[in-house]
Amino acid sequence: MSEIFESPFFGIALSIFAFWCGQMLNKKTGLLILNPLIIAIVLIIGILLLFKIPYEAYQQGGSIINMFLAPATACLAVSIYAKIQILKDNWLPILIGCSCGSLASMLSVYGLCRLFGLDDAMTASLLPKSVTTPIAVSIAESHGGVVPVTVVAVIFTGILGSILAPVLIRLFHVNDSMTAGLAIGASSHAIGTSKALEIGETEGAMSGLAIGICGIITVILSLFL
Repeated sequence: MSEIFESPFFGIALSIFAFWCGQMLNKKTGLLILNPLIIAIVLIIGILLLFKIPYEAYQQGGSIINMFLAPATACLAVSIYAKIQILKDNWLPILIGCSCGSLASMLSVYGLCRLFGLDDAMTASLLPKSVTTPIAVSIAESHGGVVPVTVVAVIFTGILGSILAPVLIRLFHVNDSMTAGLAIGASSHAIGTSKALEIGETEGAMSGLAIGICGIITVILSLFL
């Protein structure tokens, strides 16, 4: 049995199965709080604890999945290219909006970290919470942050954004697809973008665009904080 758990295929199969269960549960209940990613995380942790499977054994397959994070993010360029005319016509508002979103995110985190007396390592870990994981990890590492904390913060931010995005769009009567997409991508990166793609094609494209722009801006801004 231990040979099965130590195989990379175990981690991959468990991840796929857990996410599939999350999707099925989300579709059947229709509850926003039952996000597929949340269900998958809880299910995987439960299985590892129940069968006393070492995390290192699961991570052999999980690390393979991690390799696809950056390519998967890059694939969003396809949807962006489909809406290239919107980008050409609105490049200045898009750039300003993403810059303001990145700045607001980082300043709020920086201010809260100072308010609660968190050290520099924890601050560096939380600053890039609103950008996609590969970029966030690189920023945290270069500034002496704790990578596991950064990953948790990024995942939590993305899940929260994907859950609240449809609610906030209706609450604030955001009728412009470009605005909605940029807001989702700037605040909740790739996980939020998956929800934006469900809302609409333009929202998904603009959210994917915001991931790249906000990632670059966050890297630059992190040099001054």
